[in-house]
This record gives sequence, C-alpha cells and structure tokens, in this order.
Amino acid sequence: MSDITAPMGGKIIDIKVKVGDSVNEGDEIVILEAMKMELPVVSDDAGTVKEIKCANGDAVEAETVLVILE
Repeated sequence: MSDITAPMGGKIIDIKVKVGDSVNEGDEIVILEAMKMELPVVSDDAGTVKEIKCANGDAVEAETVLVILE
C-alpha cells in the first residue's frame, strides 16, 4: 500500500480519481490550491485507489494523507 500526501497545506479543489481506479506513477490524483496557485498532487507509485480520505473544499495540512493506493 502507498499513501499519497499533501506536499503543503492548502484547499482541495479537485479530486481526479475514484475508488477502484488504476493509477500510474506520475498521474495527477488531486489538485490542491495553496498560496493562490493550483498544485497538482501526483502519484509516486502505480496501483489501485483503495480509499479517498479528502473531499472537495477540505482544508488540509502538509503531510495529510489524501488517497491510499493498494
């Protein structure tokens, strides 16, 4: 299993995956708004989305787990 975490604090503005989706290394998973910029959060590993632990509009801190892959 692999956790995808927020690289910095911000607000979730888009979730690009659903539970059960297959992702590859480098795929955009979540779009985070931080310091008035849109920051794509990408997968470091290939896998299948097991759980999404955030929702659009959520404020998150750095290192918050956003998505779990298996």
